[in-house]
Amino acid sequence: MKTPAKGYGLVELMVAMAIGLIIVLGVTQIFISAKNTFMSQNAASTMQEDARYVLSRMVQELRMVGMQGCIAQGTTSFTDASNGLSFTAATINPIIYTSVTSGGATSNVLTLVTGDVGANGGVPTWTIVSDCLTTAKAYTGTAAANASAGELAFPIRKVIYTFANSQLSTTVNGTTSVLINGVKTFNVSFGMATAASPYAVQSYTAAPALADYGNIRSVRISMILTDPNSRVRDQPFNVVASLRNRLR
Repeated sequence: MKTPAKGYGLVELMVAMAIGLIIVLGVTQIFISAKNTFMSQNAASTMQEDARYVLSRMVQELRMVGMQGCIAQGTTSFTDASNGLSFTAATINPIIYTSVTSGGATSNVLTLVTGDVGANGGVPTWTIVSDCLTTAKAYTGTAAANASAGELAFPIRKVIYTFANSQLSTTVNGTTSVLINGVKTFNVSFGMATAASPYAVQSYTAAPALADYGNIRSVRISMILTDPNSRVRDQPFNVVASLRNRLR
């Protein structure tokens, strides 16, 4: 009497291999899907963090546009001792937005004359030294105040934001730094007041006449960021900042 053969046959082995292959493919698909989800979420998070940093920085500077320390008291005698009277020229319109075309490419340029954060912000473009009672004087760069005479120093800087070639960069005192890449669009519009209502925004416009820049009361910034690897959809971001020194 023959003893039955023990072990697996060819059919059983093929079935087991097929089942194992299906399991491996399933696990691999889950891993790939999880990795793609992580990459997409990471890309979206990075875009949001970049936008939050840039917009919060710009909002802070926009709110300080036109800040000149305590010289707007009416009783203070102001002297411009800056090189070439550059401070007076810059503060005629402390906020300017223009489009510049060079070599077939167009750049959007936002120029701000704003209050600085002092030593933490690097060397200021100008410094106003004032006793906040009778005198105030503007100097180029850094200037020290005479504390014994009751003077205070107010650092002011000129900041230039430039949007070109999918980049948003900033220039301060001749030094340019790239703030963010992957910028698809960057638009600025201005909330305008009128003579009848000088402190309230009546309308927004993207291109105010130069003579009307003194009526700007707020600034709206809109931009769209794009992922160069196409892992997430384009993300829009918007913010509105009021010019505090003109809302009084």
